[in-house]
Amino acid sequence: MASFNSFWIFSLAFFLIASPFLQVARSDEGVDTTTEEGSDIGVVGEEAPDFDSIGDFSPAPGIDTISVFPKNFAKLVTAGEDTELLVGVKNNGDSSLNVVAIKASVHLPVDHRLLVQNLTAQVFNNGSVPASAQATFPYIFAVSKFLQPGSFDLVGTIIYEIDEQPYQSTFFNGTVEVVEAGGILSIESVFLVTLGVALLVLLGLWIHGQIQNLSKKTKRAPKAEVGTRSTDASTDEWLQGTAYTQSLSSKSKKKKWIKDFSSSSATHD
Repeated sequence: MASFNSFWIFSLAFFLIASPFLQVARSDEGVDTTTEEGSDIGVVGEEAPDFDSIGDFSPAPGIDTISVFPKNFAKLVTAGEDTELLVGVKNNGDSSLNVVAIKASVHLPVDHRLLVQNLTAQVFNNGSVPASAQATFPYIFAVSKFLQPGSFDLVGTIIYEIDEQPYQSTFFNGTVEVVEAGGILSIESVFLVTLGVALLVLLGLWIHGQIQNLSKKTKRAPKAEVGTRSTDASTDEWLQGTAYTQSLSSKSKKKKWIKDFSSSSATHD
């Protein structure tokens, strides 16, 4: 449990101190554990040995590693341009640690066994990390400018020695997004964004047309007149021949007789 808590404290401290200007870290006592700023801490190029031909080593016990992209937390890698990655190392062992090199490789995310590119190794001349100390090392790499934009898996490994025994630890094993040089948006991205906007416009026009058609149908619909005529007609038809209709007939005749009698009386007068 103590080792687990120590690793998380180290991780938090690393993210707090990591910056594009930091080349070395400080030990727990506040003393520099690597070379002074501005010195030659690494050699890249023809002088760097071919670490890809070297076999894999196992990680040493008590060594914790962590990494961060200091200039882009979105992990965007521009094809053909340098990308900086900071690697933090915490030595919880009893012996001093000497960082030899940092290397990385690019793989297809669908199958990690499919290698896309071996990146240039960064060799360190003065990469000593004493016991109970921590240090930060910069790793600058560039993927091929011909690499098609998309998501790829990046595997970063740090090689070090303890008592002249070689070890290695994987400090990064995750997905990065490769983009074209000259901007984050590629031609495919612009096409997809344009297509999405066009579909939204068409959807809006279709919804507007449906609302207008619904409004026209509502205006053209005739108003229903509520009355008793149709009800009375159906009721009279249903009651035809019954005592109720006979009573209505006699009342109607009586009213007609009274009306005729009144008219006749008025004439005689």
